[in-house]
Amino acid sequence: MGKINQGILGGFSGKVGTVVGGNWKGINYMRVLTKPTNPNSEKQVNQRTKFSLVMSFLKPLTPFLRVGYKLFTAKQTAFNAAMSQVLTNAVVGEAPNSVIDFTSVQVSRGTLTPAQGAAASYDSGEISITWIDNSGATMANATDRALVVVYNDTKTDAVYEVAGVTRPTALQAIPLPAEWIGDSVSVYLGFITEDGKNVANSVYVGAVEILA
Repeated sequence: MGKINQGILGGFSGKVGTVVGGNWKGINYMRVLTKPTNPNSEKQVNQRTKFSLVMSFLKPLTPFLRVGYKLFTAKQTAFNAAMSQVLTNAVVGEAPNSVIDFTSVQVSRGTLTPAQGAAASYDSGEISITWIDNSGATMANATDRALVVVYNDTKTDAVYEVAGVTRPTALQAIPLPAEWIGDSVSVYLGFITEDGKNVANSVYVGAVEILA
């Protein structure tokens, strides 16, 4: 950008050929006109497609993510932190065939000891998640509470629990909407400390068929 201090033409504003002129705080300037990059390039279309895919996936989880990603909000929102995790680790394929690898998604992140030996099953209108009580191992506490997400990709919807049973209970039941029958859901399990100050990386428990 070049400043016009004095000259027979003086300052000018607007576009003249390949130059743009203007005035900023009383100082005349000019800069070379640059052409914007193609917003519809293959790379940019691919990135926007992936971004929209992840946005759609995470939107129903927004309240849960405020808890699951609370440790990553110093310089960004919890939602944006989750966006980054999924975009970086859980999107596979190129547009228009991009999909989310649900096994690589983390709905919570932190330094608390994660769940061990988790499994999930469906019966009588609810998902049951079980795990091995590893209280006392590393940073696992008997007072930690379960963080559970059950995500329905067909409905683009989720049910979740942000203050579930304690770690030693080793069983959390989550009622599901009746209209989910016939769909498949992805189940995630994490933990949060009693005081809410730390969370565990979630584990992907598995995919469960919701059968009548």
